[in-house]
This record gives sequence, C-alpha cells and structure tokens, in this order.
Amino acid sequence: MFKFIGFIFGYYFLGFFGALLGLFIGASIDRARTYGSGAMNPLRNALRQAVFLETAFVLMGKLAKADGRVSQDEIDHVEQFMQKLGMTAAHRQQAIALFKQGADPAFDIEPIYQKFVAICGHTRDLKQMLLVYLIVMALADGNLHPAEEALLADIAGRLGYGSEAFRHLVDMVLNQSHFGGGQAGSPVALDDAYKALGVSKDSSDAEIKRAWRKLMSQYHPDKLMGQGMPEDMIAMATEQAKEIQLAYDLIKKNRNL
Repeated sequence: MFKFIGFIFGYYFLGFFGALLGLFIGASIDRARTYGSGAMNPLRNALRQAVFLETAFVLMGKLAKADGRVSQDEIDHVEQFMQKLGMTAAHRQQAIALFKQGADPAFDIEPIYQKFVAICGHTRDLKQMLLVYLIVMALADGNLHPAEEALLADIAGRLGYGSEAFRHLVDMVLNQSHFGGGQAGSPVALDDAYKALGVSKDSSDAEIKRAWRKLMSQYHPDKLMGQGMPEDMIAMATEQAKEIQLAYDLIKKNRNL
C-alpha cells in the first residue's frame, strides 16, 4: 500500500525520479509493517538464511562439546532435531558438516559470531530464535549441564542479552517444553504456564494478553521467513508457538477469561 502512496506523492512533488524514490521508500515501509523492523529486501534473505543455518549448527556442535565430549545421546538429539525440522537432504548434509566444525576444539568460532551479528544482528527476533534453538538443544536430554549453561550465557551476551534477560529466556523455554511434552494437566501446569509466557500469577489480564501476543508475533512463521529464517527451521518455531498457545489457554481457563 505505502509503495503506491510513495509513488504518487513522489511523482507529484519531484516528477519521475521522485516517483521512483517514493516507490522504494514505500516498499521498505510495507516490508517493515509485514515482517517487522528487521525485514530485508527478499533478494538478500538467502544470505540471512545461510548465515542463520551456519551459526545454529556450528554452535550446536560447540554446545555438544562443551562438557568435553560429544556423546551418542547428543548426536541422536541433533539427528532428531533435523528430522523434526524436515530438512532437505542438501541442508541435512550441510548441517552435519557444520555441527562437526563447531565440535572441533581447533575450530575458530569468532568469525561465526561476527558474521551472524553483521548479517542478522539487527533483527531481534532472529537473535532470540537462535538462542531458543540452542536452549532447546541443550535441554533435549532433560538436563542443562553447567558448561552448556556457561556457553549459552556467553552466546547470549554476545547477542546483547544481559544475565537477567538470559535467565528469563531459559526459564520461559524450559516451561514451554512442559506443554509440548504433554504435561499440561499436571498439578504444576498453571505455574509452568505463567513462566512460559514470562509473567506471574500477580500479572493483570492485560499484561498476560500482551505477553502472549508478543510471543506469538515473535514466533510467527511468515514474519520469521520475511526476516531471513530458513524455511527448514520454521517447524521448531511453530512447535514453540503451539506450546505458548496451550499455556495461554490454560491461564485463560483458570481466570475465566
């Protein structure tokens, strides 16, 4: 819509070249309204997708090696993760190679950080989704090893998250997984539901609804793909969104909303 408005106003005030400028500015506004402030020209999304995929699996390898060895359980978790994502054969081979690179103690991880921040770092949703994927990976065996937690905290710090924000995100992801695991009917489910949304029992109905909307927006597949999330990796975001919805539904039921 804005690209057409920009075209008309640009032509009216500045002629043909003004129309082109107005069209470009309007298209940028349309992308930002659709995909968020971090949205890019679709022609460059492929670059973000490649960098996100590279960073995610290299850091998964780094996480797996954090306690000194890559166990068979951790390898199985990565295999299950790729199956859950429904990755193409080409992306699967690439992901395995990247995972092995990250697990190699001699591999220099610094350029990976720098590239991700340079290409994807301007988009908060992509930074948070990277952390969510890594936290899910670390929690896959039901236990967060101290070495894994320390590495995750370091990664979060490099992405601009303070220690409190990092702990808050870990707590949310941990409690969201309770719903995905079919524990929505457990005695502690309501407590988990509040934590999954990042709120408390003392939060108002409006605050809870705001938190739910914000999370659902962050996990929206169209928005994430528009910002450069690889299509293969949207499945995990969709799964997290379902768990968030279950948590919100339980809170609504308890509050008679």
